[in-house]
Amino acid sequence: MSPPTSAPAHASGEFTVAGRSVHRLGYGAMRLTGPGVWGPPRDRAEAVRVLRRAVHLGVDFIDTADSYGPFHSEEIIREALHPYPDGLLIATKAGFVRTGPNRWHTLGRPAYLRQQVEMSLRRLGVERIGLFQLHRIDPEVPLADQIGELAALRDEGKIASIGLSEVSVREIEDARRTAEIVTVQNRYNLTDRGSEDVLEHCEAQGIGFIPWFPIAAGRLAGPGGPVEEIARAAGVTPAQVSLAWLLARSPVMLPIPGTSSVAHLEENVAAAGAALGGEQIAALNALAS
Repeated sequence: MSPPTSAPAHASGEFTVAGRSVHRLGYGAMRLTGPGVWGPPRDRAEAVRVLRRAVHLGVDFIDTADSYGPFHSEEIIREALHPYPDGLLIATKAGFVRTGPNRWHTLGRPAYLRQQVEMSLRRLGVERIGLFQLHRIDPEVPLADQIGELAALRDEGKIASIGLSEVSVREIEDARRTAEIVTVQNRYNLTDRGSEDVLEHCEAQGIGFIPWFPIAAGRLAGPGGPVEEIARAAGVTPAQVSLAWLLARSPVMLPIPGTSSVAHLEENVAAAGAALGGEQIAALNALAS
């Protein structure tokens, strides 16, 4: 693919993931699937266009998982972007088994994680996965065994770095006794800040924090709500306010808004250049439920 001619995503700034610099506003590929994150997307051609447009807008961090589809998201990423442009970091995950739409079952046995890494390598068409994340910690398997298997795969050159998802500060530190952890992916947005302590810990340790469900603002973005008021004053959309606030919240923040629409993608990426004033950011900080 040719390099982007205009790269608004670059206005989000940069963060280094295991020695590799990426721009902080990325793209989450969960929505490149059918309803309930199950099956293929309704419009595969549009899914391909979304991915290619994201790269042309300067996005160089794409997050997916083997369970999205399952498998469809990874396959569409390869169809759209392989051979991958220099500098593109594709992160994937394993740790869930899918049995139907909106059905997720944790599975973190070492042999299963190894199998899923091998399959993701094949689907993505790469020899090494830049960032591989444990999608959930399996409570039935010792954490050291789950992280230990990923560390072995890293040492074998099949993955470059290791991340976690939906974890506590204690779980991060427990995992770090076995291997270096470079990212944490927890739910976090304007109205759900239950992972505030995890974000602060990641910032103190230099660990990238990937907030999933990043745009949710609920009633705060409704007519006459505080997010809508700030959006109107700043000349942007409520979704852009939500993303701009995340980027301003911490230098380790790596939002990955997802969409299956090129138009929505362009709106999200434009948030990287949204200028919020100090008073506006303070007002948004005060909206925590």
